[in-house]
Amino acid sequence: MKPLIGTHECKVDAKGRLPLPSGLKKQLAGVLEDGFVLKRSVFQKCLELHPMGEWNKVMEDVNKLNRFVKKNNDFVRLFTAGLKVVEVDGNGRIQIAKDLISYAGIDKEVVLSPNAMVLEIWDKDSYEKVVDIEELDFASLAEEVMGNVKNEEDGVS
Repeated sequence: MKPLIGTHECKVDAKGRLPLPSGLKKQLAGVLEDGFVLKRSVFQKCLELHPMGEWNKVMEDVNKLNRFVKKNNDFVRLFTAGLKVVEVDGNGRIQIAKDLISYAGIDKEVVLSPNAMVLEIWDKDSYEKVVDIEELDFASLAEEVMGNVKNEEDGVS
């Protein structure tokens, strides 16, 4: 699967159903029938939608942890807390459980924001605050994170 592209704004209905935009469904066409895992994000108050194949790769690493080490066991419990398996229904929607809606503070309007192979689902107001460039010195962050990455092909950094 290729990394997802494009930020989308949608509305969740009163029953917690989220319609996936057509452009996103096209990108996910090869994995729609396999289903998804919907979970709390580790670092932000948003949700993460993992295609099942990608989730299985994540869990391969998690399952390597020694569960007889307390911090590992605690991590696995918290990492998978609230996790739900979801499928796209016949109308192109996923169902978001009430506990996950509450966790992410989702009201009605949401932003679907790709993060590599994972789709983040944000309450729109929360998303706008997180990407507020004035609050975050993005240039410094970009330099710190990507400034020492070398291009393997030409050796240029």
